[in-house]
Amino acid sequence: MKKILGMGNALVDILVKIDNDQLLDEFELPKGSMQLVDKAKSQNLIQALSHLDYEVASGGSAANTINGLANLGISCGYIGKIHEDNFGKIFTKDMTSKGIEADLMYGDQDTGIATTLISSDSQRTFATYLGAAVELSAEDLKEDFFKGYDFFHIEGYLVQNHKLIEAAVKLAKKCGLKVCIDMASYNVVEANLDFLKKLVAAYVDIVFANEEESKSFTGKEPEAALDEIAKMCEIAVVKIGAKGSMVKTQAEKVVVEAIKANPVDTTGAGDLYASGFLFGLSKELSLEKCAKLGSLLGGNVIEVIGPKMTEDRWTKIQSSVSTVLSE
Repeated sequence: MKKILGMGNALVDILVKIDNDQLLDEFELPKGSMQLVDKAKSQNLIQALSHLDYEVASGGSAANTINGLANLGISCGYIGKIHEDNFGKIFTKDMTSKGIEADLMYGDQDTGIATTLISSDSQRTFATYLGAAVELSAEDLKEDFFKGYDFFHIEGYLVQNHKLIEAAVKLAKKCGLKVCIDMASYNVVEANLDFLKKLVAAYVDIVFANEEESKSFTGKEPEAALDEIAKMCEIAVVKIGAKGSMVKTQAEKVVVEAIKANPVDTTGAGDLYASGFLFGLSKELSLEKCAKLGSLLGGNVIEVIGPKMTEDRWTKIQSSVSTVLSE
């Protein structure tokens, strides 16, 4: 069976639904973006939201993808850095309870927190205090972390640490892994464009991007962006929201519709799409089935608050996965 390793910012999500976007303006958080904040701003934001209901869940883009894969029965691993605090315990328990082989190291700062503001239109905006996650360094990585795996999945948020990413992909390639990257956020792409283009061309086999990220990366609209990205890697995926997704290789192009869903929160949609798609690849399914599985998981997670789904929902998803596999 194929095994999949992830690496990312180990964060705990604090998820809050907001009635209007006033707080976004007040804290200078562009709607739909991921903004890095310091500890003080993170605490002030949480305080400003204290009168609202909130949920807490382990998160971080790559961790969400790996968690989704584990729920589908894929053997997974994860590399990240936390602190020995309560949030660190929450993160560790969430990962290990799913049987994920977590190489979690400890940093000096508090465990990272991603405060997720969910607008009335289901759009989410992240104010991320990286904390210990940002202490993950190239020196922490060991070749043994990568041995025995077939795919290495990185979240785009990590590209801000160029040295870490370069060390990781070189070790992954040395150990024979396919490298996948989710571009994660348009503003991160814009801020690291030259580096990201070189990284993809030299080391990346599979690219996941949404409309905004693909435009930031190529300067083009979705279909033309897909064509451009596909020239640089083995498999290019551009997600176009409610319209579905497009996938292209050198030899093939497929377009798959999104499943019908009642969205309440788009947190984790792209992460779980990647879970479904990589599950399909690990089973050596067609690109069309991989994309269908991505849409299945992405469509389900937007019907709940946060990136985690209940056991009952996963049972239903498993049934739908079996249907796709038998088609």
